[in-house]
Amino acid sequence: MLHNGASLLQAFQSDKEQQMIIDWMHFTPWTSLTGGVLLGLASALFILLHGRVLGISGILGGLIKPRPNEAGWRIAFLAGLLVAPTVWSLWAPPVVPRIEAGWSVLVVAGLLVGWGTRYGSGCTSGHGICGLSRLSLRSLAATLAFMAAGFATVYLARHVLA
Repeated sequence: MLHNGASLLQAFQSDKEQQMIIDWMHFTPWTSLTGGVLLGLASALFILLHGRVLGISGILGGLIKPRPNEAGWRIAFLAGLLVAPTVWSLWAPPVVPRIEAGWSVLVVAGLLVGWGTRYGSGCTSGHGICGLSRLSLRSLAATLAFMAAGFATVYLARHVLA
């Protein structure tokens, strides 16, 4: 039900009247910029040195039936993803994530992401970072679909179903 029986138009109009507030205490443009530059650099180096797209789902999926001499670098890459937060915590306090969902929602969301990754022939990092930088039309379509689905999900969850 929409806002206790209100129409979708009324719900949209009431949302337009609300102001967006930026949480300046948690706004991190330099950290975000640094992370983006590092992702771009890692993606560019990976494709230049290995001729492969740096997509997490492809790297993980390649461990299911690895080709000869490919399991080692895949395991090392995934281990780096797991070890990096520990190394980071040596210099900075660990970031405590705030997850406002139960385990069942997280499991269903993870399964949906996995299904979408296989259905879309890649994950957001593969399409959004690597595919777009290669000017891939398929990656553009996939990234637009990811973004549209994300916008729709947030709108429905926060304004229609809330």
